[in-house]
Amino acid sequence: MPDSSASPSAAGTIPRLVQDSAQRFGEAIAVEDGGRVLSFAELGEEAIRATRAFIAAGVEPGDRVGIWAQNCLEWVLAAIGLQSAGAVLVPLNTRFKGSEAAYILNKSRTRLAFTVDEFLGASYVAMLEAAELPHLEGIVTLKGETANTRSWEDFLAGGDAVDATQARERLAAVGPDDLSDILFTSGTTGKPKGVMCTHQQVLRGFEAWTEVIGLREGDRYLIVNPFFHAFGYKAGWLACIMRGSTMLPHPVFDVPEVLRRVSADRISMLPGPPALLQSILMHPERGDYDLSHLRLCVTGAAAIPVELVHRMHDDLGFETVITGYGLTESCGIATMCRDGDDATTIATTSGRAIPDVEVLCVDSEGNEVPRGESGEVVVRGYNVMLGYFEDEAQTRETIDAEGWLHTGDIGVMDERGNLQITDRLKDMFIMGGFNCYPAEIEGLLFEHPQVAQVAVIGVPDERMGEVGMAFVVAEPGTQPSPDDLIAWSREHMANYKVPRRVEVVDELPLNASGKVQKFVLREKALAPS
Repeated sequence: MPDSSASPSAAGTIPRLVQDSAQRFGEAIAVEDGGRVLSFAELGEEAIRATRAFIAAGVEPGDRVGIWAQNCLEWVLAAIGLQSAGAVLVPLNTRFKGSEAAYILNKSRTRLAFTVDEFLGASYVAMLEAAELPHLEGIVTLKGETANTRSWEDFLAGGDAVDATQARERLAAVGPDDLSDILFTSGTTGKPKGVMCTHQQVLRGFEAWTEVIGLREGDRYLIVNPFFHAFGYKAGWLACIMRGSTMLPHPVFDVPEVLRRVSADRISMLPGPPALLQSILMHPERGDYDLSHLRLCVTGAAAIPVELVHRMHDDLGFETVITGYGLTESCGIATMCRDGDDATTIATTSGRAIPDVEVLCVDSEGNEVPRGESGEVVVRGYNVMLGYFEDEAQTRETIDAEGWLHTGDIGVMDERGNLQITDRLKDMFIMGGFNCYPAEIEGLLFEHPQVAQVAVIGVPDERMGEVGMAFVVAEPGTQPSPDDLIAWSREHMANYKVPRRVEVVDELPLNASGKVQKFVLREKALAPS
């Protein structure tokens, strides 16, 4: 029996972790995808094969390699192979258009791009071919074959000219302090910025993450969160390799299909944002599926009603529900609740700082505010990014001279150190001189029995400057009226927090990570009627 309690971070790098796990977990199943099954031993062998192909393609240590594709086995093999060759992973959002992808490929000077011809109706290869990409030397299609590109099979075959010993030597030369990845921010406050993290940062952070949630050998993890995001990559397939769990990539979130897979594939680990979990709970045919294997869930990134946590235990059968907080610049992790925390703590906070990481709420001058008062969340520790890729000015604006990462999030910390994220600085709106935090208002509206999902934004108002507008998805079988919701709000929250406009909608616009796209709601609210 392999020792699944061994420290994953002791491997030092992601490539060495893959090879260590091949030894530790052997014939246990590492991945199931589309009928293809690989053991951990086979995953280690495939990683070496991919490394040989990257060396044959001329990839050198420090080169950037992009992956623009949906969740699939080939994505994982390409990522491990390029990292084993000493290159740096640059994931691209599957919802990008050609100009958005081109910006990141050019900014990072990516040499090779791995993609698929088509996904969700978009032709990635065509978009790349139409873009000006002076640094890009080649395109490899992970699935299928397309003119003017190399297929994944042909790319791997090119590695036959490289001896496996050379590949293992290249892998061994990768160091803990070398860059493992550059994840670009969403660009909500300007052009996307490339966040640089090292192998050791990633391993140390997600060793802590997997230990807190209790991910273990034999767990079957349906990875719905996209691989281009830290959640799908670091807390997804990499976490599985750390702990001997089976990864089951899932390309697109669709409630019936997720329910079918949870039942058919005996899924025990199903994380995701609250909107995803609420959609499952609301599905009228949920009772037709066997959800008895569900054990672990990690959620967060939005307001969570306490009742949702109770229903995840009672209706979906989860043994453990954990919420947490992190951002790309903190390697994706900063605080977490702990198993055993009560439902209120799990729902209303993001838990406490992970070991060896400091988290504070500070005022505009950088001084810690008293517990219970709002302040900007700052983070300091091994998980803080090295900086933004080739952008020292933005790095200095974000990480101060004492090493504190300024997150731009507003939070409140209780006496036990539990952090409640109340909003983004940029999402706050001011009504009649009062600061209004949409996440706080959303949390209050969640208490209405007919509200299943809600998103609040600030909209212009001639008299008050800005007022709140709520977009509400109703609980199945109910038909709340905007006037009733506004009247209810007046009874349950301070007047300045009460939304002046309410629109009941069938669904909220979500990005590929399951987060509400508030810019879409703002455009809708401001569009001429």
